[in-house]
Amino acid sequence: MTKRHIAYLACATTLVGTVIGATPASAAHKTLVVHPGQSIQKAVNAAKAGDTVFVLAGTYRESVTVKTAGLTLRGAGPGTVIQPPKKKTKPAPHGKKAAVTCLSDGNGVCVVGGKNKPLKDVTVSDLKVTGFAKSGVFTMGTDHLTVKRVIAEHNGQWGIAQEHSTRGVFRNNTARSNGDAGIFLANNVKAEQGAKDSKGAVVDHNRLEGNRIGLTVRRLRNLAVTRNYVLGNCAGVFVVGDENKPRAGALAVSDNLVVQNNKYCPKTARLPYLQGSGIVLTGTEKSLVTRNRVTGHSGKSPLSGGIVLFKSFVGATSEKNRITANLLANNSPADLVSQEATKTGNAFTGNACRVSKPAGLC
Repeated sequence: MTKRHIAYLACATTLVGTVIGATPASAAHKTLVVHPGQSIQKAVNAAKAGDTVFVLAGTYRESVTVKTAGLTLRGAGPGTVIQPPKKKTKPAPHGKKAAVTCLSDGNGVCVVGGKNKPLKDVTVSDLKVTGFAKSGVFTMGTDHLTVKRVIAEHNGQWGIAQEHSTRGVFRNNTARSNGDAGIFLANNVKAEQGAKDSKGAVVDHNRLEGNRIGLTVRRLRNLAVTRNYVLGNCAGVFVVGDENKPRAGALAVSDNLVVQNNKYCPKTARLPYLQGSGIVLTGTEKSLVTRNRVTGHSGKSPLSGGIVLFKSFVGATSEKNRITANLLANNSPADLVSQEATKTGNAFTGNACRVSKPAGLC
């Protein structure tokens, strides 16, 4: 091997990586390579818009915060693991309040923009985030964020979560055994306010398994939930609204496989106990639920059943929703359940099922 080859290899494995390809220096973006034992956060801090931080396989005990537009944070696959640090963070000096960080808030990877100036075009992919007190991946104030091929498991609250954001894409992820939702999308977690237009967010081809709820969509409009495999949770898919304006809804839940979400989860301040719920709409309007296969649910919770229209606990009705062309089987107490009045404009058409409550919906 020549000295020239050796120099090239040494350069390619440095933390602050070299330009890939033959594009002009003024137009090219850098790839910053992180090796086991090095800090992902330091590489992220050094990156510029459009750069890629590539994290080699290994276990990294830290939290990572991304605040650079156009950045790609990419691992080498499931072997790239982000876990909480073993050592606890030092308390703030006496009399001073500790700054809130991604780690102190209990999260693994945070992508954070501003309320009125969203962080655009960030990608997080090909890594595992596990064991955090709150969320594996938490994002807020973003536009056109992409999270793909991420494994988020054994986190205390959410596997992958997003709020106050638009045009998010969540594709080919696995979220399993998280304390609440595997994937959680909301307008605003804390404030009681009307639904936000997500401007076409997409939740597609994810595997959501063994969580409290596979997927929660809360107070949002204009998004698509498609081709996900949702199994073994206490409840499969929740689309949640309330009486605030604009109403939640105007979205599509289609072509999902929702199977045996029969775990038992105790009641909370917001919901009764959960068991045996496939797809639940509560307090939503003008949503389309179509071409889903929903099978094998069984429970005696007020929310149990294959596809359930449930009146919100604050009294908001589900109105003008269309439940059509779904295949349902072996769901108890029924394949289709509507707890809404007949004059709310909800339509059940063309579904393949045997039992409904009230009768006549199949």
